[in-house]
Amino acid sequence: MIEDLRWFGITWDEGPDVGGPFGPYSQIERLNVYLNTWRRLRDAGAIYPSPHSRKDVLSALQAPHQGEREAIFPVNLRPPSGTGSDSPKPGVVNWRFRVPDGQTITFDDRRQGVVRFIAGVDFGDFLVWRKDGYPSYELAVTVDDHAMEISEVVRGADLLLSTARQLLIYGALGWPPPDFYHCPLMRDSKGKRLAKRHRSLSLRALRAAGKSPAALRAGF
Repeated sequence: MIEDLRWFGITWDEGPDVGGPFGPYSQIERLNVYLNTWRRLRDAGAIYPSPHSRKDVLSALQAPHQGEREAIFPVNLRPPSGTGSDSPKPGVVNWRFRVPDGQTITFDDRRQGVVRFIAGVDFGDFLVWRKDGYPSYELAVTVDDHAMEISEVVRGADLLLSTARQLLIYGALGWPPPDFYHCPLMRDSKGKRLAKRHRSLSLRALRAAGKSPAALRAGF
């Protein structure tokens, strides 16, 4: 992806291929950072061990796909407050964030305007740590954005609900959140979201077909 983006004409001054003051930039090298945050959330009573996962997380650091919205975690499966507070490490069990049921999470998105979600209605207790030893997408990106002093997060509109979850993590840790800009998704001629799993046309394929970056940019 880095090679394709450079071919397309996008450059950056910080990242896994050029370095920078907030490395390492590979998430697999940042597990200790995530684990320290897990400890803070544990001590705050914001998370709990949960053996009642309705489905396995697809990948440790993967964003949820549009249309794959998980069922709201049943409240009756929550353990009592304080469960897991004496756990020295996550262990081989999932950990979930205890959402404040009924609380409205509101943020002013720079593209979508004012966005509101209700905890316990639009989403339930969500994963922050996987039983196989990896943080969830929600935890990893929150920690990275804070640690790397990100001031504005730009991503697809399919992640608006994830932002509400991440704002709860920011609040539990006492961290100021960045600004958010959720842009429309790129779609094909039939309106389907472009995605690798759908074998959508990629920059790599367009490059192999002889297209130029200038021609592609002109077509947007």
